[in-house]
Amino acid sequence: MSEDQVESLTTAVLWAGFGVGALFGAIAQRTHFCTMGAVADIVAYGDWSRMRMWALAVGVAVIGFNTMAALGWLLPADSIYGGDRVIWLSNLLGGLLFGFGMVLASGCGSKTLVRIGGGSLKALTVFAVLGLAAYATMRGVVAVARVDVVDAVDLRLAAGQDLPSLLAHASGWLPSTAAWTAGLGAGGALVAWALARPEGRRAEVALGGALIGLTVVLAWWVSGVLGRVDEHPLTLERTYLASSTRGIESLSFVAPMAHLIDWLILFSDANRRLSLAAVSVLGVVAGSAAMAIATRSFRWEGFAGTEDTAKHLVGGVLMGIGGVTAMGCTVGQGLSGISTLSIGSLLALAGILAGARLGLRYQEWRVERMA
Repeated sequence: MSEDQVESLTTAVLWAGFGVGALFGAIAQRTHFCTMGAVADIVAYGDWSRMRMWALAVGVAVIGFNTMAALGWLLPADSIYGGDRVIWLSNLLGGLLFGFGMVLASGCGSKTLVRIGGGSLKALTVFAVLGLAAYATMRGVVAVARVDVVDAVDLRLAAGQDLPSLLAHASGWLPSTAAWTAGLGAGGALVAWALARPEGRRAEVALGGALIGLTVVLAWWVSGVLGRVDEHPLTLERTYLASSTRGIESLSFVAPMAHLIDWLILFSDANRRLSLAAVSVLGVVAGSAAMAIATRSFRWEGFAGTEDTAKHLVGGVLMGIGGVTAMGCTVGQGLSGISTLSIGSLLALAGILAGARLGLRYQEWRVERMA
């Protein structure tokens, strides 16, 4: 493959990533897909509909990823979720901060982008604060404490931390057999649970969950299949074009916001190139805006007052710090990471859900105190 062909393929990968992001944004806008909203519905109303939608999305993503891995299309070890080092404290603590922050900010990273597309200036402010906090946690002042203190607490495994790798190591099975077994078993169980009750079989819930899960699978395919060059003409090594992590990746919305801000600020620097992650962020906003306009649900939204502003700013900071520390958000870890059946992703998700529950309890306490 020549350098010109690589450049052409990189452009195709970026456009495909934008398209997948736009599809995610349109579906999330139309179906109100939101992990925080799913938790809030259970706590406030005992309504499990959106949680079943989320579980269905995870189940489809798990089956899709592990099917491609079993077929040899994807190399799980080339993702950030597949290493043998489990930074369990970072996953848990980062998830806890992110979960609490997303309650204060009225939604997680993906919901923030969807709300921007729907006309929310509040969400646009959260995006800016979240992106800057994420950048500081990746490379700035917060990064020092993250790397030296929190990330230093880890657990080393004999194999990759994803369940198929651990299963293959323990049983002696072929990696493909382990991927089929774990993927179909875990993914099938999630799909079955999601569809077990009537609320999970409603058209909007079932279709929304399945389509969101498919966008995660599509993003894996774009990065790990379309964007894979086994022998780059310059390095002669396997390369994943436009990857921000230098490996295969799927949808995630915290670090990518920082990457997008970095590209916008340093656009004239020839060394700054658009990444698959950054264009997916733009795609989500575009897809959400298109759906909001098409369904006549686009509405400008501003802050209600000083307290509302402060709450969203703090939420944005917590999500930026927590999302990078946990190595992902409700989508980056809760969908993309979980689709690999990674231990670190399971821990991060547990932290996010616990943080969301604490955040909702805090909101209840604030309302009671004001009353």
